[in-house]
Amino acid sequence: MLRRMLVASVAVSMLLTVISCQKTTQTCGSIADAVSGGPVKLFNGKDLSGWEAEGGARWVVENGLLIGTQGENNAPGDLFTKDSYDDFLLTVTWRAEWPCNSGVWFRYQSPGQAYQADILEYTNPECYSGTLYCPSKMFLAMNTDKTLVNRDGWNTVKIRCEADRSRIWLNGRQVADVQDDTTSTGRIGFQIHAGDEFAPMKILVRDVTIEEL
Repeated sequence: MLRRMLVASVAVSMLLTVISCQKTTQTCGSIADAVSGGPVKLFNGKDLSGWEAEGGARWVVENGLLIGTQGENNAPGDLFTKDSYDDFLLTVTWRAEWPCNSGVWFRYQSPGQAYQADILEYTNPECYSGTLYCPSKMFLAMNTDKTLVNRDGWNTVKIRCEADRSRIWLNGRQVADVQDDTTSTGRIGFQIHAGDEFAPMKILVRDVTIEEL
């Protein structure tokens, strides 16, 4: 009888140990998944949490959209994430009201150390949204195909940065593949350009998602 009780006790103990290990494994797995990353929404569709404005442009959230316009007296400005990012895949879904001179900043450190996936229609030289711009070097790669831009609807730009290489896709078509060492880390953001000619400009953003590499 004593032997049976001892065997039963050992069996129960082993069962509890297995259950405990399973729970620990599940917990560790969920933490590992969170740590390992995956796509993260930078814009929550409700407010500007995690973002900070610079300059006089106006930034609001309405009906789940981030909307940027010039401020008083056609004032320009930028909206940046509070965090900086090194290597990543960034996906932004946007729509513009034209004429527009805007863009998606990435690896932004200062006005001279940054990159931008443009949202514009430029005439000299001729280039369109998806063009890769660096303030200190002008255009690093130009999208010359205006048919890639959904002028009256939503567009999706993907920006992939790894080491000194930056690649851009607009609506599924690659428009830039550049190696440049101007900056290797920095903030994500949006620009509203100055100028009376851009007074009607409005940039609307539906989704901003980043996956760190």
